[in-house]
Formats: sequence, C-alpha cells, structure tokens
Amino acid sequence: MFENQYVQQRIEKANQLRESGHNPYSNRASRDITTEEFKERYTNVSELENKRDESVSVTIAGRIKFLRHMGKAAFAKVEDPSGLLQIYFSKNEIGEEWFKEAKKLIEVGDIISATGYPFLTKTGELSLHVSSLEIVTKAISPLPEKFHGMTDKELRYRQRYLDMIMNPDVRDVFITRSRIISHIRSFFEQRNFLEVETPMLHPIAGGANAKPFITHHNALDVERFLRIAPELYLKRLVVGGMEAVFEINRNFRNEGMDMTHNPEFTMIEFYWAYHRVEHLIEITQDLFNSLFDNLNLPKTLEYGELTIDFSAPFKQISYTDSLVEIGGISTDIVEDKKKILNLLKENKLEANEKLSLGALKAELFDAFVEEKLINPTFITDFPIEISPLARRNDENPDIADRFELFIAGTEIANGFSELNDPQDQYARFKAQVDAKDAGDDEAHEMDEDYIKALSYAMPPAAGEGIGIDRLVMMLTNQHSIRDVLLFPAMRPLQTNITEDEIGEDK
Repeated sequence: MFENQYVQQRIEKANQLRESGHNPYSNRASRDITTEEFKERYTNVSELENKRDESVSVTIAGRIKFLRHMGKAAFAKVEDPSGLLQIYFSKNEIGEEWFKEAKKLIEVGDIISATGYPFLTKTGELSLHVSSLEIVTKAISPLPEKFHGMTDKELRYRQRYLDMIMNPDVRDVFITRSRIISHIRSFFEQRNFLEVETPMLHPIAGGANAKPFITHHNALDVERFLRIAPELYLKRLVVGGMEAVFEINRNFRNEGMDMTHNPEFTMIEFYWAYHRVEHLIEITQDLFNSLFDNLNLPKTLEYGELTIDFSAPFKQISYTDSLVEIGGISTDIVEDKKKILNLLKENKLEANEKLSLGALKAELFDAFVEEKLINPTFITDFPIEISPLARRNDENPDIADRFELFIAGTEIANGFSELNDPQDQYARFKAQVDAKDAGDDEAHEMDEDYIKALSYAMPPAAGEGIGIDRLVMMLTNQHSIRDVLLFPAMRPLQTNITEDEIGEDK
C-alpha cells in the first residue's frame, strides 16, 4: 500500500502539515454540534436581513466528501454520521498563509474540524462560514472516484469501512440492525425474561443438526467445538429455576455460504417455563407487531420483486398439509415412503432409501414448499424424526409440537414445546448417534450431562430461536446476508477453492 504513488503523495502532504505546525493526526479535536443539528437549529437564518448570524460560533467535525477551490475561497461538503453540511472558507477568514497551505494539503477524504457561523449562500443553501479550520486526520489513501463510487460487492464486503464512507445507505442498514436488536432485547426484558450468557466453546457439538467448527484447548489438551446453538445450556438453566431466559449471541456452523447462510450468525434463543408451542406463536406475532411499530414500518413491505404482507395473524398450516396444499403433492404420496422416493427420483432430487419417512418429507418440503412461503407462515406439526429435541404431540406421537416461521421462502424462526422426558430424550439422542455412525455428520452427539440435567426434572417449557440476520434482511430489503453483516466471511484473496465448493452466492 505504501508504495502506491497516490499514497506517497498524501504521506508527503501529511509531513508538510507537520512541518507547518498542523498535526495531521490530532487528538484534540472536538465538535459541539452535528450537521443535522446545525440545519435544524439555524433554519431561521433565511429570515434574517443579511442571511447570516455572526453572533453564533459553533464547531462541526467530519470527513470532506467534496471540495471546490475558487481562487481566494473554497467550498467543501463535510459529512458526519448525521449527514452532510456545506462549509465556506476563505483566506480573509483563516489567514492567507494557512489558506494557501490548506489549499495544497487538505483534500477529499481528510477529516477536519471547522468553527464559524451559519449563513445562507447565494443559491439558498444553509452553510457554515468558517472562521477557523483545522486538520484532524489526514487520509493517506484516496477515496474511490465520486461519480463511479464503490460498486464492487466483494471489495465492499472486504473493506466495509470504505463501503460505509462511500455509501451512507449502508450505514443506515446497520443502524437499523442495531435498533432491531435493541428492541428485541427490550421486548423480552419487559416480559420478565432474563438475559444470560452461555458458553461459546462446547465439549459436545449439539443443539442443532449442523457441522461444527473444531478447535483445541491447549491447557486441558481436549477438543472443543464452537457453539452450534445455545439450546442445551439454556434449558439447563430452566432446570435450575430460571424459568424465562434469553440469549442474543453468535452461533457457528461449518457449512457453505450463500445468500442466507454465513458460517457465524446471530440468533436470539429464548425458553419459557409453563408455556407451550401455541404461546410461542403468539409471542412471535407480538414481537413482529412491536418491531414494526418501533421502526415505523408499514405492514406491507417490498422485498425485491416480492410484496410481503405482515398483517396479523400470520398463516398457520401443518407440515403435511403444506406438502399437499402448497407443494401440490398428492395425499397418497406424502405418507408413502416408496412413493416419495419415486417422486424424488423423478425430479432428480436426492432419494436416500435409508432416510426415515419424516426425513423424506423434509426433502419434499425443501423442494416443493419452502420457496413458495412468501407471506409470514407458521409451518406446524413437524415429523418427530426431524425434531430430536421437541416434545411429541399427545394425540399423534409421529409429530412434534413444533413450528418454523417462513418469510419470503426463508426460515426465520424455529420453536417447539420442549422434550423434558429424560428417557425419551436419551432414546432420541441414541437414534441420532446411530445416524451419525451411519454417515450423517450433522446428527446430534450424545450429551449425557444434559440427560442428567433432565433427570432432575425440567418443568414443561417452550423455546424458540429467531435468526437476527435474516430478520434484518427482510426489514431492510437486503437480499444477501452479507449486506446485513458488518464483516461477512470471505474466501482468501488467493485461493484454489472454487465457489461451488463453498456454495458461495454468485
């Protein structure tokens, strides 16, 4: 980087600033007003006879995004997190010598502070008439050319800091993301849920069907797994008497990347004693209503080419009925393993004869139903075989008291009444271990300590996980998970790995 000729030129300008007594990396800069506050506070300048208020002296600070010299004076656009403000400075105000140096040494990309008074230009723009101008930080890398901007998506993801400098709308997305997370936290706290923190390094990979990241703890000389999900630890807390808990944190899954998947992602998981799956559906609906009110969003949102209606109540349909009514699959097929296998083969989909009926239904759901779920839809009554931690339905032991919420063809939430029978849980873990031994590397491990915890009695409870990143995507009209992650996972710049090998979005 330092060998680049343009960087060298800027480094030389930084040195010249030092020599002239202007520290290019000052730590004494301050501001007493933002650009937005300036515009709000001094709108009345337009009503004054001379269109200026020299009785005022305020200081703004920010990055120069535009600079135009006009002989003995100059105009600049200065940006801070609240917006852009035009400033005007001249040699008469800041001194001929400093004006001459500033003209040569201060440029677009630099961060400056400016003190002055509000006035209206001849074109009617509220601006700052500068009496004192200081360099705060010299940028030694030039910004991308203004009119072409920064459009290379890969470069934007790798250099998110530059992306946010050049594209203010990107900052707005992440401000909204922060507001969403803050509101979710407040929503649950107001309902007497307790926020907790559970381990990120697990001795056993569990809590969801996924491949884990594996690391090594040197002091203990043992293998550890980055957390797939916090579920089993949170339910241990319910056993211990914390009857309403939640955690907002990262999960890690060693899998491919695409438009809705990143190896590390943010979720909220919450567990609620003496409640059932229907209560989860109700509180999820309440959470969405509360979020829309807090963000002042209409209940109908555009999402790319889709129009999504978030009006309450969200649709509910059982897993099997969705295969028939939404997937268009005949009722005589959905309960017949052999017929499902034939249908999968006809459509050139994976048809593994070793899979259970419930797992084969999941193959049908993924292929024929999921992408059609545009408006928010709760899919209920999941096959028990694909719900190893969920409670069996009392009337039909082949299904779980479980739902998933889908929006725009994407899973957003997964919730169920919790299995609290230690013997049933042990048997299901054992079945998962058998599946793992048979080649399913995403199946659950046996967690004997969790079984031990259940043996002390966990009250009836319900729990849910909501994907924060995907939720933010929906509410900000972003179509890649990378656009709502400040620093998404990226392939190394020099690698032999192909995009097909990692499943990366094109």
